[in-house]
Amino acid sequence: MSDTAAYQGANATPYEPGFGDYVLLLKPRVMSLVVFTALVGLLVAPVSLHPVEAFAAILFIALGAGASGALNMWWDADIDAVMKRTARRPVPAGRVQAGEALAVGLALSGISVVMLGLATNLMAAALLAFTIFFYAVVYSMWLKRSTPQNIVIGGAAGAFPPMIGWVCATGSISVEACLMFGLIFMWTPPHFWALALFMKEDYHRAGVPMLTVTHGRKATRVHVLVYTLLLVPVAIGAALTSIGGPLTLAVAVVLNAWFVVGAFRIWRRDETMAEADNYAVEKAFFRFSLLYLFLHFATFLAEAALKSAGVGGW
Repeated sequence: MSDTAAYQGANATPYEPGFGDYVLLLKPRVMSLVVFTALVGLLVAPVSLHPVEAFAAILFIALGAGASGALNMWWDADIDAVMKRTARRPVPAGRVQAGEALAVGLALSGISVVMLGLATNLMAAALLAFTIFFYAVVYSMWLKRSTPQNIVIGGAAGAFPPMIGWVCATGSISVEACLMFGLIFMWTPPHFWALALFMKEDYHRAGVPMLTVTHGRKATRVHVLVYTLLLVPVAIGAALTSIGGPLTLAVAVVLNAWFVVGAFRIWRRDETMAEADNYAVEKAFFRFSLLYLFLHFATFLAEAALKSAGVGGW
């Protein structure tokens, strides 16, 4: 983390981090996705938790996500400092010391896991602990800097929250929980590779072996299409389980048709076309990928509401 240390050493005016700096340390945008998908997993489960227990479960899952974010920022401060997209984060920008980020991450990890176990069950706590370990150690410390498959394998960390939510309610893992996990897991590579297509120089400058850096943009475009096609049966499969129904299936068909069309447009392009319009297609695909995931999980919730009213489900 020499780049961060150099920055902080050159900063003549001592900086006292504020509350907002510590909030940013927890990666609130990532946390919001974790909270939403975990909440969906909890609410669509066949067993209902008491509202207080449900609130506690989501709170501690959110703290666990924040812990992962803080540990990731501690470890990645050196590469964050040289990437335009991440240079303003609290640690590389010198607003929070690396040691503080580590302390916050470790403290929140312990609190979130222990309290989730007390609030719900030990299996949910164990899954949360494994998720934090997977993101902080397996992905951040090992995969991210060693293999272009970093985002493929590492995507599991972001896919666990709905499964954790389900386990909080039921105490067990089911086909439905696995398909919600699979939906996020298969969505992650095309989502991040679309970003990497128009942010390649950032990863190249930081020495991160993203697929665009190691294999080039042409190979990345092929991978985006392949993983998008592999995502389709997972999304459709989830719609055909007990958490799905006619509404979920209809939305899944429309969203995935649109997603495949977008991936196909990316696959057809070359660098001359992409640079000419400033990677407009790739940026549009990336933005739609966020809406894609949100609408899938929002539809699971809508289907559950319809079932409770006696008009949804299979």
